[in-house]
Amino acid sequence: MNAGSLSQSELAAAVAQSDRRRESAWSLRFRIITTLILLAIGTFIAVYFNVEATFLASAAPFIAGGISLTIVVALLSIMLATILAVLGALGRLSRSATANAIASFYVSFFRGTPLLLQVLFWYLGLPQVGIVLDPFVCAVGALGMNYGAYMTELFRAGIQAVPVGQREAAVALGMSEQTAFRRVVAPQAFRIVLPAIGNDFIAMLKDSALASTVTLHEILWRAQNIGRREFKSLQTLLIAAVFYWIMTIAFSALQSWLERRMAAGDRNQAVKA
Repeated sequence: MNAGSLSQSELAAAVAQSDRRRESAWSLRFRIITTLILLAIGTFIAVYFNVEATFLASAAPFIAGGISLTIVVALLSIMLATILAVLGALGRLSRSATANAIASFYVSFFRGTPLLLQVLFWYLGLPQVGIVLDPFVCAVGALGMNYGAYMTELFRAGIQAVPVGQREAAVALGMSEQTAFRRVVAPQAFRIVLPAIGNDFIAMLKDSALASTVTLHEILWRAQNIGRREFKSLQTLLIAAVFYWIMTIAFSALQSWLERRMAAGDRNQAVKA
């Protein structure tokens, strides 16, 4: 049967079936290649890195004990960063010279200095002026303020991406500028920057390893501690790397799911409109 004798629905079904076959073949090749890469890496590590299964089995639970602390540090840091980013973005968009100058200085300074230096400043510098903070507070404060500076520009761009006409329409309906921003502009801006917040949170999970420099007992600190004690740092660092990798994959999957849900909601609203 040739294409001319097929109905439109049959032709569409044949095209869809062909697309599914191509996608299935691509997915199979992808899985095979990924499996081969993992097998090659695992074989290389087992042969050349002198991995001891019994030591890994005993060290892994101890290192895994830092996962919850790592996630808590990242969650609190991203919350602090989001608050600072909102304030910073409003300052950068403000007509007030004072607010704009403060926000611009904040962004410039914390983006212009290394994150490790900022962590050490909280832990080693502040005690010299009489401010002694817990390592947990130092880690959250340094990460939150650093990422807040970067996210300030994301929030500023998100706010500016909302059409001005929507704010003007809200004001024309009787809303104040503050109410229009809170009810109309802010929700749309947040949806725009949400994927970027997810990416920053995933990056923060890995940057939280810098908290090991202030003796916070998260994943990397535990891996270094037991590795130095047993003279097997390479093996414990490999375990830590695997844990960070797994967390990254898990939260990346969660972010993708949230983005799909939001996209589905947008499509449903468009259909109803």
